[in-house]
Amino acid sequence: MTSTSFASLPLSPAFLDNLDSLGYKEMTTIQAQSLPSVLEGRDLIAQAKTGSGKTAAFGIGILAKLNPAWFAVQALVLCPTRELADQVAGELRRLARSTGNVKVLVLTGGSPMRPQIASLEHGAHIIVGTPGRVRDHLGRETLDLSKVSTLVLDEADRMTDMGFYDEIAGIVSACPKRRQTLLFSATYPDDIRRATDDFLADPVEVTVEAQHDNSQIEQLFFEIGFDQRNDAVARLLGHYKPVSAIAFCNTKVQCRELVESLQQKGFSAMALYGELEQRERDEILILFANRSCSVLVATDVAARGLDIPNLEAVINVDVSKDTEVHIHRVGRTGRGGEQGLALSLCAPNEKKWVKLIEEYQGQPVNWFDLDSLDDNDYGVDPAPMMTLVISGGKKDKLRPGDVLGALTGDAGLSKEQVGKINVTEFQTYVAIDRRVAYDAYARLNKGNPLGGDFGAFKGRNFKMRFIDA
Repeated sequence: MTSTSFASLPLSPAFLDNLDSLGYKEMTTIQAQSLPSVLEGRDLIAQAKTGSGKTAAFGIGILAKLNPAWFAVQALVLCPTRELADQVAGELRRLARSTGNVKVLVLTGGSPMRPQIASLEHGAHIIVGTPGRVRDHLGRETLDLSKVSTLVLDEADRMTDMGFYDEIAGIVSACPKRRQTLLFSATYPDDIRRATDDFLADPVEVTVEAQHDNSQIEQLFFEIGFDQRNDAVARLLGHYKPVSAIAFCNTKVQCRELVESLQQKGFSAMALYGELEQRERDEILILFANRSCSVLVATDVAARGLDIPNLEAVINVDVSKDTEVHIHRVGRTGRGGEQGLALSLCAPNEKKWVKLIEEYQGQPVNWFDLDSLDDNDYGVDPAPMMTLVISGGKKDKLRPGDVLGALTGDAGLSKEQVGKINVTEFQTYVAIDRRVAYDAYARLNKGNPLGGDFGAFKGRNFKMRFIDA
């Protein structure tokens, strides 16, 4: 039987102590099945969904053989989206706390090129990036991958779906032939197997069952008429009242229409689809993650790479024709030991897709009558937080502690009334308890010599405003 104790792995006592302090008590299934081979230096193909612990599976493998004294790019992690790259980099930095001065650098699109080039000139041990931007740096000769000993392709199926295959192939050719390659993918169909075959040498294959624990996620299916979808989503939200939910639509047009319908009914909802500018996308995700927006309406493509913790519900506005996509959607709720709820709407012509889901799961789905829910006389609860935007960020040397200090000092808030603080290059986003948000704003603004919409942070005055879903 495979041991699930991290102590069974050939890791240093300091590394094991750090894992323990981060809450890594026992290995997840993917970690237990892959880490022994990864630490032996073997190539790996691992089929595992987001949230299975795969970042630690490759992160521990990278850090176990990294030499912090050698300032060269020793590992490269390719991710499909900027959001996933940021999450992966954050987790690698946490895992590296006991390893010494390890520099992890993120290279993604949607960010200025010049600061990335400057950071590369100072050197890095681990690069986490999206294929397009990493390829750009190779073309400009600002990135040297000739010393890479570990290459990770994270969510390989999503990267190829998004049309990144040529970029990935070019990046792989810039890495040494003698290297370790770790490929992680929620699905591994034959076309991806053929496409990635040349990247790997005698790989170990690990598959973690994609099924969800039914005791963790409650799945309910509701039959609806063809023209009932938007009203049905509102009815589900009004009945179950999730603080945060993702509603999946098949098209961006449907996303926009559903958001408009929900907003008219008083729900705090925002749409996320592929053609948004990066700044708009980032802002929407910040509002959703910090609970200033309760409902994110998204296409599957736009939601790729997102890992939102504490997601109470997923609503499938349409039944997906692809059972793997359905499993992937549903698996976004019920994480970290929390209870999850997955609600699927099904028109008569979609029942054939439900049959495929039943075959895949090996059991029938649970059907419920929409009319058995409360009638449409529901109260709509606003999102619990509001987001204050401060027109200063990392460039202005603003830190989360500076903002928290002003809010718990001048603004008179308790720490519990302040939520997530996101400091970006030029702006800072702060979630504030909706019930006290305007009072806090007035106190920050009071007596400010500049008048208008300014508040004092770190002894300086910055323009500020609220944004709301």
